[in-house]
Amino acid sequence: MTVAVLADLLEFTRDGEWGEGEAGDGLVNVGIIRGTDFSSVRYGDLSGIPTRYVRAGVVEKKQLRPGDVLIETAGGTKDQPTGRTVYLRDELFQLIDKPLLCASFARFLRVREGSIDPQFLFWKLQDEYLRGELLPYHVQHTGVARFQYTQFASTHRLVVPDTADEQKAIASVLSAIEEKIQLNRRMNETLEALAQAIFKDWFVSFGPTRRKMGGAINPVAILGGLISDPAKAAYLAALFSTNLGEDGLPQGWELREIGEQSQALGGSTPSTKEPAFWEPAEHCWATPKDLSAQSDLALFETERKISDAGLARITSGLLPAGTVLLSSRAPIGYLAISQVPIAINQGFIALPPSESFGTAYLYFWCKANMEQIQANANGSTFQEISKRNFRPIKSAVPSDERILTAFVEIVDPLIARIVSAANENRTLAETRDYLLPKLMSGAVRVRDAERAVS
Repeated sequence: MTVAVLADLLEFTRDGEWGEGEAGDGLVNVGIIRGTDFSSVRYGDLSGIPTRYVRAGVVEKKQLRPGDVLIETAGGTKDQPTGRTVYLRDELFQLIDKPLLCASFARFLRVREGSIDPQFLFWKLQDEYLRGELLPYHVQHTGVARFQYTQFASTHRLVVPDTADEQKAIASVLSAIEEKIQLNRRMNETLEALAQAIFKDWFVSFGPTRRKMGGAINPVAILGGLISDPAKAAYLAALFSTNLGEDGLPQGWELREIGEQSQALGGSTPSTKEPAFWEPAEHCWATPKDLSAQSDLALFETERKISDAGLARITSGLLPAGTVLLSSRAPIGYLAISQVPIAINQGFIALPPSESFGTAYLYFWCKANMEQIQANANGSTFQEISKRNFRPIKSAVPSDERILTAFVEIVDPLIARIVSAANENRTLAETRDYLLPKLMSGAVRVRDAERAVS
């Protein structure tokens, strides 16, 4: 093993930029990666990063490249200290048609050729962060927490393998797990988008009826190509009306309040001053924070749990697995499907599945009606959608319940595949986090790790 300090391994490093919100002379439109974007960027998702305008000369000096490592240098919290990192893979730059910079609360690290494998450096810094080795450099004054980068880079000792081949081998094992996680995430995005497209076509735009009115006679065409099986398409196409009524709905359909289709329940927080409400920790208890880092729709666990005594203080009680959770404030719009029985705090509207309107319908109804949900919110301090304002929101309901049944039969298997992949990702992440410190310390050899993840 070799001991090094970060500053000696780098060719170039600079703080990021925030730039301007509007275009102007000499300004270049760029994508900005913030610390809050690290977790999504890590898995190849740039959809949430903001675009800003930065002076051309600054962009030339600070434009990011494949192989750069970003480190967060300000803005951490007590539970999430500064010092998080992300590695910028080659394929990330193919997802955007403008230069990428990091935000001013971050810094990019560009490795000097031959000094260390850049991907290994990312994993090494990850290991240091997770083991708490970066905490001494996290300083909380009044205001924003900051990471003392200069002191860290010039004094903190990094113990690394002697050869580039060994570094690359370790990085390869860990990155292979990341790639499996990323592949599952992309598959889940595709499956969810397909299910959402079917919901919107059937229950929002009334595509099958409109296509019939337009003269379509082929069942697959009537279903918009979303159902490719000719026999299934023929059965489904026959269920949809051939005309729209004066109310704009397919004939026989009606507008019904979502509160008639499912209970819209709220929750509460048992007193945190009463230990008996929290110990023993027996039941999952969700807050919107549990959904903030969700990459898919499946919620398997919560940060906190409550006791039987605490559960008795929540009027909505223990909700069944399959309940749709919608965050109703701070912010409005996080969505998840609980995979376990769960209690909730006051930051949710919960929609347990009913006999006619199952989990899939309720989840995709929320997604399709999010603008209306947010428009019905109010509040002086922060926006909140109350149960009273939520329940009257209407949706189009078919007269023939076979349409609802068919939707469930088509979409439930898609959700099951999403849940399975999400659960696999939990196992992969646990394997990665188990191997990371052991590979770095030499307690596990690369060939053994490769067998574990193959």
